[in-house]
Amino acid sequence: MRDLETRIAQGRGDEAADIVLRGGRVFDLITGTMIEGDVAICGDMIVGIGAVYEGAQVIDMGGRILVPGFIDTHLHIESSLITPFEFDRCVGPRGVTTAICDPHEIANVIGLDGIRYFQACAERTLMDIRVQLSSCVPSTDMETAGAEILADDLAEVMGHPSGIGLAEFMNYPGVIYRDPRAMAKLRLFEGGHIDGHCPQLSGKDLNAYIAAGIRTEHEATTAAEAIEKLQKGMRVLIREGSVSKDMNALAPVLTDTTAPYMCLCTDDRNPLDIAEYGHLDFMIRSLIAKGASPLATYRAASLSAAEAFGLKDRGLIAPGKRADIVVLNDLDTCAVHTVFAGGVELTDAAFAARDVIEPVGRNSVIAPQVTADNFRTRGNHETVDVIGILDGKIITEHLREDVAFVDGDQRPDPARDLMRIAVVERHGKNGNIATGFVRGFNMQCGAIASTVCHDHHNIAVVGASYDDMALAANRLSRIEGGFVVAKDGEILAELALPVAGLMSLERFEVVRDQLIDLRAAAKDLGVTLDEPFLQLAFLALPVIPALKITDRGMVDVIKFELIS
Repeated sequence: MRDLETRIAQGRGDEAADIVLRGGRVFDLITGTMIEGDVAICGDMIVGIGAVYEGAQVIDMGGRILVPGFIDTHLHIESSLITPFEFDRCVGPRGVTTAICDPHEIANVIGLDGIRYFQACAERTLMDIRVQLSSCVPSTDMETAGAEILADDLAEVMGHPSGIGLAEFMNYPGVIYRDPRAMAKLRLFEGGHIDGHCPQLSGKDLNAYIAAGIRTEHEATTAAEAIEKLQKGMRVLIREGSVSKDMNALAPVLTDTTAPYMCLCTDDRNPLDIAEYGHLDFMIRSLIAKGASPLATYRAASLSAAEAFGLKDRGLIAPGKRADIVVLNDLDTCAVHTVFAGGVELTDAAFAARDVIEPVGRNSVIAPQVTADNFRTRGNHETVDVIGILDGKIITEHLREDVAFVDGDQRPDPARDLMRIAVVERHGKNGNIATGFVRGFNMQCGAIASTVCHDHHNIAVVGASYDDMALAANRLSRIEGGFVVAKDGEILAELALPVAGLMSLERFEVVRDQLIDLRAAAKDLGVTLDEPFLQLAFLALPVIPALKITDRGMVDVIKFELIS
């Protein structure tokens, strides 16, 4: 940041500005009007608009429209499958200048070292990465994670400039039933910002959850749920990820009236979806196409997001605000031409000049070698619990099906779309292996496996063939984690994610291409899901209704207990 006197002098026009954006129109998110005139930038700050300025560098906007930089209000960068530096390079040019992340994926694998890594990355990226402190590591007591973070541990990493507050509090039963460990974390951040996570919570339970000081919510999946949460004072974040797709359901709720209290987020979105559809830019043009006004939509993407998270220095193109500016060819389609983050134009040269640091979390997959016998039935009841996938959602159905015993085993049944699913503990803690059934993949043969397995990130594997399930799971140990597709004793495709078993060391373009190969290989097994790997990952998250599986067994999320 330039000194105070210089900023004032450049804003008044007494000195030439560092950068002048000339020939564009500013979309004002307060009045909804277009402002003609130059935009003057001093260092990382906007110091003037709506007037004529001289500058050391003058850039012609060619009549384009200038809007504030987009703010992704809740995401896990790890789910992009690339490091924070590659994420910066991937989505920054699409207009995302602030990313409010929760690094609880890597924290569940390597603890505070993962949070510290993200904080160090945030000091060096061009976009402003805000690192919330992970509240639920692990998310519950019904899983084995690689680490546990308590209130005293969080205190060690508080105070970093990237911080805003406490990340999504997923253990909502721990809140409403006043679990002492949950209370200790809430007290640590009392009066500050606390992110929410309370799917389908309503009535007095929702009142109690909000009374704990929790301010935001990204798990609303219906308009009625979003409206109740808005009425009770929560900021609702419309989510559109690679698996969790709630934008269509919530689009009617976004109006000029509600926009000050609604934001946009992606939660979990991979480079293939970003390449094919976009990031927040995709959400913006989609919402406008569905009837939301440009004013409401761009407010949700920037100003409302800044206000919701206490970021008073951004969200508008106005004097005194951070120079986060997206230059658009067209407002309705959000066609991004140029992006400035903190006054820096996001070019290849700017990304190349960053001080990139080495990643952490190598050699984190310490799993037992499994065989086909590990996936055989261990129960003795013909009626079994079955996880029912809802495509495009991370909530699931709790189904019950009769599966006959054959040679003492209840085998996968492709004709009924009943696949075996298993979770293998991979942190070297206990070697747990739990099995169950899942419906929704439509797999006919083979297996797929992943170490992206929310939020404990053990090995999740689903298949029609026990031999292929074992092959895929064991392959993950050899490549330090990732995604694998196996069929008839061969590996058809794989993506290595050696950074904590979650992120690639490659550029995002390489990861995108490998995901294309993986998707094709999964379809070769008969899989019909658009995003089978992340869909598989969420089948192991025991804080999202209704039925899930961890390394300790099947979990009835409604009752919040393991099924014996």
